[in-house]
Formats: sequence, C-alpha cells, structure tokens
Amino acid sequence: MKILRTPDHCFDSLADYPFDPHYTVIKTHDGSDLRIHHIDEGPADGPILLAMHGQPVWSYLYARMIPHLVKAGIRVIAPDLPGYGKSDKPAAREDYSYQRQVDWMNQWLVQNDFSNLTFFGQDWGGLIGLRMVADNGDRFDRVAMGNTGLPYSPDVPQEIVDEILAFRAGPEKITMASMSKQVRKMNGFGGEDPYSGIRKFAYWQKYTWDTINPPAGIIASSMMETRNKLAVALELAMVNLGLSNISPFGSSISKAFEAPFPSAAFKMAVRAMPSQVPSIPDRSLEAQKKAWDFFSEFEKPFLCVGAGDDPVTNGFEKLFLAKVPGTKDQPHEMIGGGHFFQWTRAEKLSEILSRFIKSNN
Repeated sequence: MKILRTPDHCFDSLADYPFDPHYTVIKTHDGSDLRIHHIDEGPADGPILLAMHGQPVWSYLYARMIPHLVKAGIRVIAPDLPGYGKSDKPAAREDYSYQRQVDWMNQWLVQNDFSNLTFFGQDWGGLIGLRMVADNGDRFDRVAMGNTGLPYSPDVPQEIVDEILAFRAGPEKITMASMSKQVRKMNGFGGEDPYSGIRKFAYWQKYTWDTINPPAGIIASSMMETRNKLAVALELAMVNLGLSNISPFGSSISKAFEAPFPSAAFKMAVRAMPSQVPSIPDRSLEAQKKAWDFFSEFEKPFLCVGAGDDPVTNGFEKLFLAKVPGTKDQPHEMIGGGHFFQWTRAEKLSEILSRFIKSNN
C-alpha cells in the first residue's frame, strides 16, 4: 500500500492549534506501517474524553472546545482518522473502507491502552467510533454522540439500491453548487419518504467520488462561518488549479481544513469515505447489525446531543432513544449550530459533555 504523509510545514501557520502531536504506528491489512496522529490535552489524571471528528475535517475541529474542556478538568484525546489531518494518508481511493477505518482505529485504541473513556463522535467520528465502542466495550464508561448515526439499512428495496448505484456510476456532472442544493433539502434519512434522504445524500457521494480535488477547506468553512461569495469563488478557482496552498482568498478556517492536503493526491479519504456510508445495504451490514445488538443492551450512560438543524442528520437521536437502554433519564438536547457544531457551539457543547461526564461518575 502506498502511503502519503503531509509535511509538517503545511501546519506551520495554523491559528489556535498549539497542541503537541502524538503518533502511533499501526499495521494495515498488507503489513504496511500507518502512522496515526492524536492530541492529548488536559490533566493526566482527569476523566478522559475521546473526541472523534468526521468528514472532511480533522482534530482541528475540536480546537475551540479543548480549552473549555481542559478548564473543567477533562483530559481530551482527539485523533485524526487515517486519511485526514496529521495522520498518514493511504494513496488510493480503494484503500479506504468503513471496516478498514474501524480496524485501524481499534488498533490505535488498543495500542495506546486507553480505558475508562467517555466517547464523543460526530459525522464519521460517530460511525467509526460507535463501532469501536461495540468492539471494545470494556474500555468505555459513557457514550455521547451528535450529528451522526450507526446506519443499518437491510430493508431498502432492490430497485432503490439499483437506482442509487446507477446514479453514482452515471455520467452526470455534479458540481459543488448542485450537490449543496440537494443536501440542503435533506431532513435526515427518515420522513414521509424514507428514501428521499438516500437519494439526496447520493449527490454528496457522487460529487466527492468523481471530483479529483474536492475543496475540503471550503466545504468545512461554509458550515462554520459566513463568507464573502466572491472570495469563496476565487478560492474555489485556486483549488481547481491545484493552487490552494498559495491561495490568498481562503479564510483562516478554510486554510486550516485544507492544510492536511497539499495536493489532490492526499485527498483520497475525502473522496472515498462518503461512498462508504451504508445508506443502502452493503458489505458492512453484518457488522452494523452486530453493533446494534451491542447497543440494544448497552446500559452505561448514553447521551444524544446534536444540532437539530443539520439537514443530513436531523432526527439521528430517535433510533438511539428507542433502542439503547443507557439513554434513559439522560438530558438529551439539541443546541443548534449546524453540522459542525463542535466549532459553532464550542462552549455550550463543552459544558454539556463536562456535565455528562461528572454527573455519571
């Protein structure tokens, strides 16, 4: 397996990320060395929060939360998933799968011997992290999740599956604008038409798979801040020319989330992982069922805290509240802030997680 490593200098100009790096080398399925980065902040003897990011971001997403959590006496462990941030990046789209990410992060967890953990995951951090909890239940004391899920879709009709696969493999050119228009129309994956969300999410899957250089920084920053449309258009033009690393048009936020990707070659996880979301039945079906069987008997404290205004994950909490015993009598809450509410509601979310940890000792 060919593996890329983002040069350290790409992160030199980051604002508000003064955290020392920690690295763990694990083995891939073919015996290659894969280096995974994490940050470790706060008191060594404090309760540990394992905070996991999603797509297309990295542990920088928690930069605003960490000072609040540390002040509350929480030790924060925040890894970068393989393919993101300061972690190594397998160089082919086909290197990435849901199961491989789980396997890699399970190795990372066990090799570091982290235990007595509170888990918090959002987006892919939840999809992968919840599977990690299910695989390593004795290492986790509490679970919190937001704007994420544990997709399990055995009953999607074959005609819908065929429609989605044909669309994703088809010739239609999906632009960032046309993709965004469809995704904004989502209201989670439920509703009166249970397949509407699957169809609209397929635009995101097709866009990232087909786009050689998806603008990770622009995508992330557009959900965290209000930006000048002309500046965004000019920044996008620079990305399309392969010049994002010297673009004068990016905001500090967009630059931070573009930093791990000095060229399109580094973005294979960004391109691959959306298509690994099991919105239709796929090879992850058995593992997802096993995880749901685990959580259906999970009696440790389990908190759902989300935005409630994120079109992709609206209503994510309903299935967990119905099926997970540990959700009973917990103060579940929707706090606004959109998809990346770790950034937009950093202080509020930190307060909720700190209280959850301390009230469930």
